[in-house]
Amino acid sequence: MSILAKIAEIENEMARTQRNKATAHHLGLLKARLAKLRRELITPKGGSGGGTGEGFDVAKTGDARIGFVGFPSVGKSTLLSNLAGVYSEVAAYEFTTLTTVPGVIRYKGAKIQLLDLPGIIEGAKDGKGRGRQVIAVARTCNLILIVLDVLKPLGHKKLIEHELEGFGIRLNKQPPNIGFKKKDKGGINFTATCAQSELDAETVKSILAEYKIHNADITLRSDSTADDLIDVVEGNRVYIPCIYVLNKIDQISIEELDIIYKVPHCVPISAHHRWNFDDLLERMWDYLKLVRIYTKPKGQLPDYTSPVVLPDQRTSVEDFCLKIHKNLIKEFKYALVWGSSVKHNPQKVGKDHVLEDEDVIQLVKK
Repeated sequence: MSILAKIAEIENEMARTQRNKATAHHLGLLKARLAKLRRELITPKGGSGGGTGEGFDVAKTGDARIGFVGFPSVGKSTLLSNLAGVYSEVAAYEFTTLTTVPGVIRYKGAKIQLLDLPGIIEGAKDGKGRGRQVIAVARTCNLILIVLDVLKPLGHKKLIEHELEGFGIRLNKQPPNIGFKKKDKGGINFTATCAQSELDAETVKSILAEYKIHNADITLRSDSTADDLIDVVEGNRVYIPCIYVLNKIDQISIEELDIIYKVPHCVPISAHHRWNFDDLLERMWDYLKLVRIYTKPKGQLPDYTSPVVLPDQRTSVEDFCLKIHKNLIKEFKYALVWGSSVKHNPQKVGKDHVLEDEDVIQLVKK
């Protein structure tokens, strides 16, 4: 029996089962089984399988990477060529783009790599079409733009979300607040710091038993679902911000546009006429949460043309040094910082000081 058949069988059983307190335990088990099968699909067993699809693994350049995901013929290639000036083949039939086409834009001093991924079809997460490689590249992006056609119904949005979820990509979500620690002995130690609507000790035990984990500490710090617990146990989930880009707004009325603007995480544009690109770029910048640091050589003015760009979580002075060169931190004595992260300008700081956007830094070596 193939993996796909097993997945279909479990999904059917989940659809047949009524949801209530008595069946929550059973549904949790089924969800765990489903997640395990999905993982087998993504990472096929066996060592020397056939070669992977060529032209998909693109070298990561620049400070951030944005992937364009969408069904065929929604205008991803037009959007890329108009944003980055890269020629990605554009035609009026489906499946024009067959491999990943990279482009780079400079925005606010940061180099941002844009990837035009081939069109996704339904069932990509089950290995149909080129879907598996497309979504594997999407996992490495810092931001995903789901490009949708305004004229086609929003059912497409649901389908793409479903395909990405099946691959362990969580869009616009925070990692669940669950503490999980494996042990060698001592059984399962379950604590919940707030009231739980779905999970209880029994369900948690059965889900962990499905993964053959019999000794662990589990702490639930928020009201979590079985899916959240499975995400934490699997441990291979990526949490990526996402913007829905609604293309082809030149074909709808103003009233419809007003309604579209109210949808969260949405930006309506027209790739062909280049309408509303500035809004899209601004929104991309907000979601990427990049931090720009300007360098100042001793006795000279700061260099405002080429900032060092750091990702949102890693903005200490140490991270800044490592970004420039890994040997720099060995010679580091202290740094002088001007900007919003310090109380007075300039301030002498150590390597643990956290920098903020548009700070100016001068390093002093030993």
